[in-house]
Amino acid sequence: MSQTYLTTQELAERIKYDARTIRNQLKDSVLIEGIHYIRPFGGRKILYVWEQIEKDMRHSVFSSINAMSLQ
Repeated sequence: MSQTYLTTQELAERIKYDARTIRNQLKDSVLIEGIHYIRPFGGRKILYVWEQIEKDMRHSVFSSINAMSLQ
C-alpha cells in the first residue's frame, strides 16, 4: 500500500488546523510517532502519514456517533 507523507504545513492545510497547533498540541498527545508520523533518517524533520491520520479521524467521528446513539 502506498502512503502519502505530508509536512506539517501540508497536513495543516488538509485538516484546517494551524501548523503550530499540530506541532504544539496534537503531536505526541493525539498523533503518535511511528503510527501517524515518522522522522526520516532519524532527523528532526517530521513527515505525517496521511492515510493513518485520515483513518483515525474518521474512526473517532464514528465512535462519537455510536456513543450518542447508545444514550
